Amino acid sequence: MTPHPRPLLAAAWMLGALIAFSTMAVAGRAVVPELDSFELMMYRSFIGLAIILAIGLVFGKLSEVRFHNLKLHGLRNLGHFTGQNLWFTALPLIPLAQLFALEFTSPIWVVIFAVLFAGEKVTGIRVLAVALGFVGALLVARPGLEGDSFGLILAAASANVFAVSIVTTRVLTRTESISGILFWLTAMQAVFGMITTGWDGDIAWPSLAVWPWVFLVGIAGLVAHTCLTNALAVAPATIVTPMDFMRLPAIALIGALFYNEAINIWVLAGALVIFAGNYLNIWVETRKHVS
Repeated sequence: MTPHPRPLLAAAWMLGALIAFSTMAVAGRAVVPELDSFELMMYRSFIGLAIILAIGLVFGKLSEVRFHNLKLHGLRNLGHFTGQNLWFTALPLIPLAQLFALEFTSPIWVVIFAVLFAGEKVTGIRVLAVALGFVGALLVARPGLEGDSFGLILAAASANVFAVSIVTTRVLTRTESISGILFWLTAMQAVFGMITTGWDGDIAWPSLAVWPWVFLVGIAGLVAHTCLTNALAVAPATIVTPMDFMRLPAIALIGALFYNEAINIWVLAGALVIFAGNYLNIWVETRKHVS
């Protein structure tokens, strides 16, 4: 029997995710002038790994770390590492609202990848959901009319690669614990970070003024994913997804208050269209499983 969803508890988790994602964006902007995205990801991953190991030792969770699915963990974390680097690189180039809105196209790419690589059926609703997603993305980006073109391309590409991470995470959660997934997330990405950062033999060490922001990025990223995962554990995606989209008006307000970024009606309109496509697909899929 499916447990009754607990929307208030899910809302509490999503409030934590909203605060954490917004904190990571603000802290990331403070770090970017001094560290490149590879360096930031390396330090973030080591901070996250230290936290995971400490929690695992205290609560006896390290026994949940398993080694039998390393190829899938590797694919998942390579996708996330690539997407996060693209995201951090785009962060100082375009307004925060544009960045977050384009990130929300990831579920649309998940639908496409599920059809192309997982053999799932093409339905009219899925085609409509994808179409709405791309129309929304065009409204947000308005190619050639507004924003830094390179930054917009990076943000859109990050959403594409994040979709690979989402699909593989779905598969991993069937057999892996959250602790195990988070351990390999931080451990593998720390290695990826060392390789990409040390490739040219020049690794920047953060200044004393930047270290607090680096720690904030590491902690906020881990908290955000933990909150989002727990929200999905206590309530269905049809409840969690609208809450997740509250990140957009929140980050638009932060951009206006702290970075003097205008609240663009086209970004908000495009985000609503993207949301409609995502929610329509989730709602139809949920109804299938209920009926």
